[in-house]
Amino acid sequence: MPKTPSFSVSTPIFYVNDAPHIGHAYTEVAADVLARWHRQAGDDTYFLTGTDEHGQKILRTATANGVAPKEWADRLVESAWKPLLDTINISNDDFIRTTDARHEAGVATFLQKLYDDGHVYAGEFEALYCVGCEEFKPKSEIVDGEGAFAGEKVCAIHSKPLELLQEKNYFFKMSAFQDRLLALYEEHPEFVQPASARNEVIAFVQQGLEDLSISRTSFDWGIPIPWDSSHVTYVWFDALLNYITARGYGANPADPAAELQHWPAVQIVGKDILRFHAVIWPAMLMAAGLEVPTNVFAHGWLLVGGEKMSKSKLTGIAPNEITDTFGADAFRYYFMRAVSFGHDGSFSWEDLAARYQAELANGFGNLASRVLAMNAKYFESRVPEAGEETAADAAIRELAASVARRADEKIEGFAIHEAIAAVWELVDALNGYITEQEPWALAKDPAQRGRLGTVLFTASEGLRVLAELLAPVIPEATGKLWTALGAEEALGALTAQPIREAGTWGRLPVGAQQHALAVLFPRIEAETPTTGGAAQ
Repeated sequence: MPKTPSFSVSTPIFYVNDAPHIGHAYTEVAADVLARWHRQAGDDTYFLTGTDEHGQKILRTATANGVAPKEWADRLVESAWKPLLDTINISNDDFIRTTDARHEAGVATFLQKLYDDGHVYAGEFEALYCVGCEEFKPKSEIVDGEGAFAGEKVCAIHSKPLELLQEKNYFFKMSAFQDRLLALYEEHPEFVQPASARNEVIAFVQQGLEDLSISRTSFDWGIPIPWDSSHVTYVWFDALLNYITARGYGANPADPAAELQHWPAVQIVGKDILRFHAVIWPAMLMAAGLEVPTNVFAHGWLLVGGEKMSKSKLTGIAPNEITDTFGADAFRYYFMRAVSFGHDGSFSWEDLAARYQAELANGFGNLASRVLAMNAKYFESRVPEAGEETAADAAIRELAASVARRADEKIEGFAIHEAIAAVWELVDALNGYITEQEPWALAKDPAQRGRLGTVLFTASEGLRVLAELLAPVIPEATGKLWTALGAEEALGALTAQPIREAGTWGRLPVGAQQHALAVLFPRIEAETPTTGGAAQ
């Protein structure tokens, strides 16, 4: 039998120094949409997310709050990070914490292998360090401070002074992998995406790679270096390994990769951590004799008032500030549709409210309500029988097949926003079709009974296609629609429908019993933080 296609995807693991904002949630939703799509396609799918809990930044945050770092991490994970997944309806298969025993054991095994194989050596190091980035900064990201920080060197990302660190550390011979990395980027141009990110990575590596300091002695909150417990592992070297420790690496110390599953994987990351994932991480894997990721896709930043989302700059917005008013589906739809995946996107409450009303409430929700209400009124809440097909009906049928095919192609290319835009062509076409066909007028003429059935069957089947194609994006609303259409009883669970075959016409059985549909996207009367009025 042919092997089932597989799809494995990871988000970065997020620092637990603070609660999540919508930038974190954006990454989670993007990975979740991809995972849900591939699951529904029947692919062997695995979706990993988690938290990064070691390093100097966590230690300082915990100390400032008067608790031990593990206690701080436990508190934030349980009160903020895991609840985030429920808030935005994330379907992850696993959640890895870098304080998990399985992870710490896997890191120690990996380090020992690199050391035994001659990829690690001891040396002295002095450089400017950003605690916020947990990184010794390259010259390109060191700028002169202004205002209160005038005369100091600051991080170009965090705009905070850098610290000069001088330590005796262990180093990974990353420079030895420069040529292999450049060959990887050339032979597999799809490895780093989008193209702008790939070009950035190639330019960085071409400038010459230095060996990487992978241990610290100035603090003790981290995984001990297995052959020298006076050192702890550099937090990024530790964190990157989560992608394989969660997948079974190190479970069998005698053969560390024996139980590694769902690897290699797609890695969805923010562009500010691209270099770690597209340079350091594949070099680490090459040194260990493991496969590199399938793809590293760097999405852009969410901008608020023209600036990157930031708690320190008070531009951080908690996801529940949006979901409490608009719901999880609207959150998911808005950020996947309004932001071109791979580029920066600006968030505004006004745009969110406008899209909610125009696209979700009026465009999709009202379409579903009208069709089901007419089926109830004219056909006793049953799927009507279609008669002779006209050009207008055929256009809807052909468009359904087209958008299903194109949406799948866009998902394969990580263009989530374009996939949704393709599907929305069918939403708009069905609204136009109903307006033009006027089923309410057809219902007044008994001689047009057959035509009325054809129109409402076409509209119902169009909704069936939309429910399947939009399930990865707005799972709650499509689940309700699926049940109301009578598809649950006739075809089975929505998540079990083969999404790549969604455009196959005529799957809703004639006569299937339909049900009342609650309003999918209710009118929002609550005031948004900046509109000062109803979000309508």
